[in-house]
Amino acid sequence: MLSKMKRGFLHLMVVLCVATLAACGSSASGEEEKVVIATNGDDEAVEAMETALKGAGYEGKYVLQSLGTSELGGKLLVEGDKTDADLITMSSYYIESAQKKYDMFADLTFEPKALDQNPAYYTPILSNTGSIFVNTEILKQKGLEMPTSIKDLVKPEYQDLVSIPNIMDSSTGWLLVQSIMSEYGEEEGKEILKQLISNVGPHLESSGSGPIKKVQAGEVAVGFGLRHQAVAAKENGEPIDFVDPTEGNFSLTESVAVVKKDEATTELAQEMAKVIIEDGREALIESYPVALYEGETISESNKPAHSKTFSEPLTVDLLKEHQEFFKSAK
Repeated sequence: MLSKMKRGFLHLMVVLCVATLAACGSSASGEEEKVVIATNGDDEAVEAMETALKGAGYEGKYVLQSLGTSELGGKLLVEGDKTDADLITMSSYYIESAQKKYDMFADLTFEPKALDQNPAYYTPILSNTGSIFVNTEILKQKGLEMPTSIKDLVKPEYQDLVSIPNIMDSSTGWLLVQSIMSEYGEEEGKEILKQLISNVGPHLESSGSGPIKKVQAGEVAVGFGLRHQAVAAKENGEPIDFVDPTEGNFSLTESVAVVKKDEATTELAQEMAKVIIEDGREALIESYPVALYEGETISESNKPAHSKTFSEPLTVDLLKEHQEFFKSAK
């Protein structure tokens, strides 16, 4: 039989363990109440969103996970509504594909007043548009004419003087492939892409910002990438100019969506989604100058001359098809 002292000691240990577990549970519960935000946004986008959320009083009420597009996309398509994320900002085509597979996103509880019609479960936070850009000094040094199309870049004189993003690594590369396939179809398009990749040589970039950096550094004369980056470089006084290719300027949007979870977390995530759009767009449109909502305006230089939309809905499956098309042209 246990002595009174031993019984008292054991009783004390039980009380301490229960108290510790309760405290841990309370702490875990507190963590669960925080909204987990998963985003593929780059630094400018993340800064704009966090500034808006903190300004609205949500500091300390969320945890932000910053992931690459393919990493976050894979996470959504594998985990579905079992994901730890409550709020997603992500390429719209990934959101649509995940919704089709899992029905994992709740309809937004606010009316965002977007210029284009979107599904009820997401609304865009930013848009990126593709274009050609050039280093005017290098063009002059090499005796090259200003290109007007992507097809121009397959000419022999552009050998090793062109940089493009790789669609296998960068969604910006998809803008290039969409332009080629839309204008020339699969058969002629594959031949053009094959010659273009040959001219690119060692300047096939894994990052969407890689080509503009090489053009700015004078390593190549011409690049394809994000239009707004070239506009900003030109306005900054650099010897950079941008060209809207005759094949068209295609765009990709990134959007915000709320994962269906318990009522309290989902409600808080809905509030944050609203703040990101209503309070964050002012900063977002400065970094990504594409008008997406009523009342937004951009400079004339940021308006592409040949805006186009691909003939098929953009999905992860279509991206994979176009990646295979790209690989077959190498």
